[in-house]
Amino acid sequence: MSAAGAWEDAARAAALLAVDPIGLHGISLRAGAGPVRERWLALLRHLLPEGTPIRRAPAGIDDDRLIGGLDLAATLKAGRPVIGRGLLAEADGGLVILAMAERLPGAVAGRIAAVLDGREVRLEREGLAARLETHIGIVAFDEGAAEDERPPDALLDRLGFLVDLTGVSIRETADPGIDGRAIAAARALVARVEIADEGLAALCGAAASVGVASLRAPLLALRAARAAAALAGRAIVEESDLTEAFRLVLAPRARFFPPDAVEEEREEPPAPEDEPDRPEPDEPPPEPEDASADAREDEEPPSAEALEAMLIAAARAALPPETLARLLAARAGERAGRGRGAESGRARPGTRGRPAGVRAGAPKRGARLDLVSTLRVAAPWQSLRRRGRESGGAPRVLVTKDDFRVCVRKPVSRRTTIFAVDASGSAALSRLAEAKGAVELMLAEAYVRRDRVALLAFRGREAELLLEPTRSLARAKRGLAALPGGGATPLAAGIAAAATLAETLARRGESPAIVILTDGRANIARDGEPGRERAREDALSAARGVCALGTPALLVDIARTSQPLAREVAQAMGAAYLALPLCNAASLSAAVSAALPPAR
Repeated sequence: MSAAGAWEDAARAAALLAVDPIGLHGISLRAGAGPVRERWLALLRHLLPEGTPIRRAPAGIDDDRLIGGLDLAATLKAGRPVIGRGLLAEADGGLVILAMAERLPGAVAGRIAAVLDGREVRLEREGLAARLETHIGIVAFDEGAAEDERPPDALLDRLGFLVDLTGVSIRETADPGIDGRAIAAARALVARVEIADEGLAALCGAAASVGVASLRAPLLALRAARAAAALAGRAIVEESDLTEAFRLVLAPRARFFPPDAVEEEREEPPAPEDEPDRPEPDEPPPEPEDASADAREDEEPPSAEALEAMLIAAARAALPPETLARLLAARAGERAGRGRGAESGRARPGTRGRPAGVRAGAPKRGARLDLVSTLRVAAPWQSLRRRGRESGGAPRVLVTKDDFRVCVRKPVSRRTTIFAVDASGSAALSRLAEAKGAVELMLAEAYVRRDRVALLAFRGREAELLLEPTRSLARAKRGLAALPGGGATPLAAGIAAAATLAETLARRGESPAIVILTDGRANIARDGEPGRERAREDALSAARGVCALGTPALLVDIARTSQPLAREVAQAMGAAYLALPLCNAASLSAAVSAALPPAR
């Protein structure tokens, strides 16, 4: 899709969202901070009714500001629990803008999703229990640079539109010419818009045909179709509204297209050859009015199957097949990397890691007391605890052991990049300098990110660990200086050694990634015996073992010409493939950083 077309879709999505922001739940806008995103936001503000509440939620928002809680100052002043409204309740009837939604923690996304589903904020914390009715829409700004940097699925599944403006410049943001009065008229009409059963069946069938498994997606597409009809001033959803809803809501979620998804043409049956072209003389010619009436009676609405085929054909024209293939590969990679190391990601009390809330408990064994949370729990009980105590001798705030709250921190999983370098023969010897320089550059960056680097070399008949996982630049230089070269290519042994090290690191709670630099000319089998065919089979078998681990991987083909075996190994590993016949240390380090996903 062209940049101008992407902007038109984004503007149209803004118009439909302004018509029904509560029913459509919102939009995920993938775009960096800049004039294009601000232009789109200004358009949305212009289309919304005057006075619509809009609240911005920062990336690190806490529960007190998001959903509300105990107002400590008001509680101490009143002597009774006083509830403070959160940002979600304040935005009732309007929109909440989430900055850097790709960094939104899963727990926060779950709370927002619960509000979108139930249309109320359930406040059950710190001894409080309340339900605050709220109807909101979400504008999630996605600033992710990589494919896997995206808002949580729990939030994306509930938003009506997924729009990508990364390739759009400010010169292509033309005025869509949408009238605010038309939006106001559509808002008044949208609740009365009806849709035929065939249209509902077509939306559900088309969603299933393109691999959309979520049951919410067809419901959001129905909302979009009704909003499109209302914006056109119609009280009944037509085919054009269904096509637009499929293109804006379901097509961005599509994972594949059926191979036989083509638009069926409806042809009228041919007239018999022996039928006369004009009526008999004794029959009066039909009246024009009767002819048109008969035509209207004979015309039947399209079936659900025909509508489904038309929707899929429209999506095929709007979304390139290569984009769908990329999305399918990204989903597969996401599923492969999900579910590993559940124990390592469990939050627990301690002094290191990312803050992940508080829990009841005593401040011991390294756990820190959360003073503010402790006072919040103790505040509602002050008037009761002061009874029977002399005011002069009693402390200003009475705190008991049951009030103690300690900080809970989630350990940050650090990245360890494992370089497995093919050090065999003259072709690989020319790449050893580049590999050494790339490792040193990544080590320099690791000081900032607290990442680590390991180095494996495979040559002759085996693989050797030259540099254990480290952030020490001095150790790295000593290990790199001992990197040998020459001999055969035991590719299977190198992949297996990298997989073993990655599995060991994953069990420790770290996030390993594998980078293999090879020319793809494997000639040594796993058992050390020569033979290209056995070496090929063993290399593919070891690569499938890496894929089963779910470890992010990159294979860099350093041969002068691309090798078929290198591509096959990358595909079996589920790894990204990068052919670099000519490169230096800086370009290799940049390519590795761009190809691998960020650490958890």
